[in-house]
Amino acid sequence: MNARDTAVGSRTLKRLRRSRGWSLAGLARALTGTATRLGIPLAAPTTGVQRSVARWESSAAPVRPGHHYQLLLAHLYARGPDGTPQLGPGSDFAELLTALAHHGESDRQLAELRTVVTRTVTTGNGSLLALLGPHTQATISGALADPGRTDAGLLDTLHAAVDTANQHVGSLPFVRLQLLLSPVVETCRLLLTRDVPAPLLPGLHTVAAQTFTLAGRIAFETHDDAASRALYAAATEAADRLPAWRRAVVRMSHALVTLYSAPGTDAARVLVEAAIRDARAGDSPAVRGRAHALHAEIAARSGHRHQALTALSLARYDIDDGPTDDPSNAGFSSAHLRGFEGLCTLHTGDAATAETHFAGAAAALTRPRDRLQRAIITTDQALARIRSGDPVAGTALLHTCADDISATGGRVPALRLRRARHALHPWHGERFVAELDDHLLTMC
Repeated sequence: MNARDTAVGSRTLKRLRRSRGWSLAGLARALTGTATRLGIPLAAPTTGVQRSVARWESSAAPVRPGHHYQLLLAHLYARGPDGTPQLGPGSDFAELLTALAHHGESDRQLAELRTVVTRTVTTGNGSLLALLGPHTQATISGALADPGRTDAGLLDTLHAAVDTANQHVGSLPFVRLQLLLSPVVETCRLLLTRDVPAPLLPGLHTVAAQTFTLAGRIAFETHDDAASRALYAAATEAADRLPAWRRAVVRMSHALVTLYSAPGTDAARVLVEAAIRDARAGDSPAVRGRAHALHAEIAARSGHRHQALTALSLARYDIDDGPTDDPSNAGFSSAHLRGFEGLCTLHTGDAATAETHFAGAAAALTRPRDRLQRAIITTDQALARIRSGDPVAGTALLHTCADDISATGGRVPALRLRRARHALHPWHGERFVAELDDHLLTMC
């Protein structure tokens, strides 16, 4: 991509907007309406969206639309002014893909965008249920039309849809995952207000708590903190009717996103302490171990070394001595705990030891589902190298981190990467730092 290509992309986006008779504000309103219709509302006000549109079309320094906006633009231009799907050569949709290619978007992302939009807009009503399998779509549609038809098979279908979305965290963009989960979120919300047969209520509350928790996490990742808080509140309410360890899982996820979306650590600490109480009342050692590990991280961030070490000891006891038939199937392992041990050690001043912990944790997290967590840990490992006096090695590792973060779109590793880059300030004039900055500028 060069300046000439980018200029072509910005001019094409402006031409598409004007062909629809939209001002900058008009396109901003159309994007906001599309987001609401799809169930992925924008966190920015319409004026903020308008500023983004202006940056995409800038003749001086055009900016490529982010993946969230690309999806909305694609849905908007996938239909003609009369509302009929128009996806072929010469269509506004095809022109949009060309504009994004000139802006430097990858072939992989463009193919993904085409697939998602095509599957959605070519169904009878353009429902997001089209993103689910045909059997899932039919089952959910039937339950929405008549909640009295809700049965165990529907709950199994909802569970499978949530599991599918959860398994793709780290391998699909969060905006795509948000779309996949959106119909499940709305189905759970509707069923919770209807007269579902009493024997099915525990299963419904379980899948609702899982769905709202994952949706809250994804809303956080897409920078919609208000929606995230509302979803976590709904998840907590659903979990109130379930075994205590399930409520602890909700609170821990909420605490983690709160730690990165609210100033200070107090709000996250309150949630973690509540999660610990729930976890102790439950029968899942893995959930207890994770709750203690989160408590250790918050204590370390606050400079309370003794509290952090005590919490880590409790977490290690739960993980090492817990039964193999843990009811939570939480997936919190000794490798994950090593990452927390490294983080606590880093915050309490022993960067060299922390680097060893991080390296061991990253090497053990090999599943595709672990990619996001591995990106977080590897970024912390790079920071540990920098603080240990080896900025060149730390910067080399940050290049790998940048690639992983660009692929996963994770908000937490991006924040950690920013912190690690700040630690390189004493070497700001060095070539290796300039090369890293050039790399970061190419990130999506």
